[in-house]
Amino acid sequence: MLIVGIAGGTGSGKTTVVKKIIESLPKDEVSVLYQDSYYKDNSHIPLQERKKINFDHPSAIEFSLICEHLEKLRKGETVEEPTYSYLTCLRQSETRTVLPKKVVIVEGILVLTDSKLRDMFDIKVFVSADADDRLMRVISRDIKERGRDVDNVLQRYDRTVKPMHLQFIEPSKRYADIIIPQGGQNKVGINILTGFIKQNL
Repeated sequence: MLIVGIAGGTGSGKTTVVKKIIESLPKDEVSVLYQDSYYKDNSHIPLQERKKINFDHPSAIEFSLICEHLEKLRKGETVEEPTYSYLTCLRQSETRTVLPKKVVIVEGILVLTDSKLRDMFDIKVFVSADADDRLMRVISRDIKERGRDVDNVLQRYDRTVKPMHLQFIEPSKRYADIIIPQGGQNKVGINILTGFIKQNL
């Protein structure tokens, strides 16, 4: 099994890179774990307080559970990935079944910030994009998919997204084996990464 960690700022194009890797490899050879599914259970906190949680800080993620799930996948066991609602800021009762495959991708903004998780990756990737490009994608995504308005998105960007990117995410780039500028638009970078994955299979 080859475990690939893909990090990068919010709106950098990580999801597009993951999709293109999956498309370029033989069918049913890739499983994906999404960092956003592993936000800590905040059901004990009232909704208005949950909305104030800094979800861009490493402390919001249950890294120990991601590591546990990766260990099980490596042993050939199936895992149940949590699901998370951005509307209620809660884990949901439903889970997503993830099967052990030849390639397992772990995708998320903070996946290179945790040393134990980082050490489990065979390949560490950082997807990079200009701040203004990322902001435009975040505005579009959060309005369409997460029920937020422009003012709310911009306030959150200024209060947590930008400072956390500068403090935690951007510095984690130094751990990357491969850096892909401009995310899903960088065909050469994606081809190099998928070629490397195929070689190591």
